[in-house]
Amino acid sequence: MICPRCKSTLSQKRYKGIEVDRCSSCNGIWLDYEEIDQLEDTVFDEDDIKGSMMFRSYLGDMLCPKCSVSMQMFHYRAFDVELDFCPDGHGFWLDSGEEKKVLDIMKKRGEDLKRIKKAESEWYRTLRKMKSKSFGERMKDLFRR
Repeated sequence: MICPRCKSTLSQKRYKGIEVDRCSSCNGIWLDYEEIDQLEDTVFDEDDIKGSMMFRSYLGDMLCPKCSVSMQMFHYRAFDVELDFCPDGHGFWLDSGEEKKVLDIMKKRGEDLKRIKKAESEWYRTLRKMKSKSFGERMKDLFRR
């Protein structure tokens, strides 16, 4: 395949256990459609709660290296990381360093969801304590003084 960014030849390399097509000139990578999910899974493997990857897209300036259709762009998971993709479902182009940004976003997403889950659990326990008779009696005692 030919690099959609600089027109150099892409070569197959392993990245995080995934065989990707990498450009040795601009250091971008081509991920087949399912490989972006595999990349995310290296840091956050909860597909049911990952959320939407793409909210809207717009015309990009490159051609798909597999089918030569004009690729589109989108802000990855509504962050300030623009990824290119083939609208016919062949895959995603990540410019140099964007794969690290994807991993950072997914790692933070996982940490945030764990923090939210912990906070909700603690709030639930607090509410249960508030409903207990002993808590109610303690509150009444505070106001009786």
